[in-house]
Amino acid sequence: MSAWPPSWFLALCSVALLASLGSAYQPPNIVLIFADDLGFGDLASYGHPTSATPNLDKMAAEGLRFTDFYSSSPVCSPSRAALLTGRYQTRSGIYPGVFYPGSQGGLPLAEVTVAELLKERGYATAMVGKWHLGLGPNGTFLPTNQGFDHFLGVPYSHDQGPCQNLTCFPPSTRCFGVCDQGVVPVPLFLNRSIVQQPIYFPHLVGHYHTFARDFITVSAQRKQPFFLYYASHHTHYPQFGSQNYTGRSSRGPYGDSLLEFDGTVGFLLQALQDAGVHQNSLVFFTSDNGPETMRGSRGGSSGLLKCGKGTTYEGGMREPALAYWPGRIAPGVTHELASTLDILPTVAALAGVPLPNVTLDGYDLSPLLFGKGKSPRQTMFFYPPAPDELFGVFAVRYGKYKAHFFTKGAFNSAATPDRACSGFTALTAQEPPLLFDLETDPAENYDLLQGGAHKPEILRVLKETRLLKAAFDQDMAFGESQLALGSDRSLQPCCSPQCTPWPSCCRCGS
Repeated sequence: MSAWPPSWFLALCSVALLASLGSAYQPPNIVLIFADDLGFGDLASYGHPTSATPNLDKMAAEGLRFTDFYSSSPVCSPSRAALLTGRYQTRSGIYPGVFYPGSQGGLPLAEVTVAELLKERGYATAMVGKWHLGLGPNGTFLPTNQGFDHFLGVPYSHDQGPCQNLTCFPPSTRCFGVCDQGVVPVPLFLNRSIVQQPIYFPHLVGHYHTFARDFITVSAQRKQPFFLYYASHHTHYPQFGSQNYTGRSSRGPYGDSLLEFDGTVGFLLQALQDAGVHQNSLVFFTSDNGPETMRGSRGGSSGLLKCGKGTTYEGGMREPALAYWPGRIAPGVTHELASTLDILPTVAALAGVPLPNVTLDGYDLSPLLFGKGKSPRQTMFFYPPAPDELFGVFAVRYGKYKAHFFTKGAFNSAATPDRACSGFTALTAQEPPLLFDLETDPAENYDLLQGGAHKPEILRVLKETRLLKAAFDQDMAFGESQLALGSDRSLQPCCSPQCTPWPSCCRCGS
């Protein structure tokens, strides 16, 4: 089947849009805010009755709120690869699962990231927070080798280290949870060097804020457009918070973590205003995947959606998303289909940068953002955490319909009454596929083929989704798995690599 709309048409639309903005058009600053394990139902603006998220609520009220926005994967590393490259994680080899402290692989340097594209346009680039796209020998895969001028953050997830080093307030209180043992304490990197190990997490967000504000301020003073990618550790389990936020939420530790994340959003918006660049800055917010419901109240909420992290049901991959640019993006709500895959093509169009000469899976959403057209995305393909060429995509969204050809539960989505979500629910081939109308049934409760298989419309959709899956699976070229390269203890980041006893001796900074 031919792609719709054709790439040449999208390119012409982007050129026309930029031309309509005038010859004095200045490329906008881009601030991309990425939450961690945040569910579709976690924000007040998406219906949670007790979440305190005033800054995200402000973005939702004054910007464009998406109701049908998807991550490319229900787990962390693959979704982040797709966000930065505009390509499904299968193409770059970021599967199965996620990177660990000693992983030998990482996001291949041949992949073109958003940061690398924008540097061609003269942008300053910085990344703050959680990378989780590999470390590799001598920091091969760190952000500073992937288009970012500056990096302050952690190369992987903060639970991939001993929890006994993850301290909350008051200082005598240890954060709840069981994290990875037998590995190095979680390190804080500045560019390619470890500046603190283990991290004192109650002070971490303050360091991030200072770094981000200084980057914005200096870039503005230089009159240089900038790209800031702020990938928060909130609200991934185990939750932590600074003294100003711990105990302030009615949702307990998860709510405190969410409240601090919302505080970061407010801080970044204020930093843009203080630097005098808020009128030419696009701020985009979303999350990497759905909530880890196995943690109960400490794992977030997918709202009315089915299951959560690790599954290809809606709760695993449909995410809150907000586009904020006062004066340019009109307040509103869109039900148009969109994805993290669309960030790179959209940003490239806004900055006037040619797209990389690779197969992209995203679309330019700028006409949708500025009220000049609909989303060009008509389909979304759903891969599980461990994709396999034998099965191909597990599910296909086509317009308002979604067909599940394979289903599988995930331990990340345990602790819900729905047995389809459980990690003990094995891989099941669905023939005929499960078919849902997501406009009327976003919770995926009512299989249309059970009650309406005889209807011509249902039969047409069934045929179309089969054809879409077959064509996409045939065209997908799986890259070499970076996770299959294995791990090496010597690659675990340690500020005193020859110390003993390993690994607890890896300590530096204050």
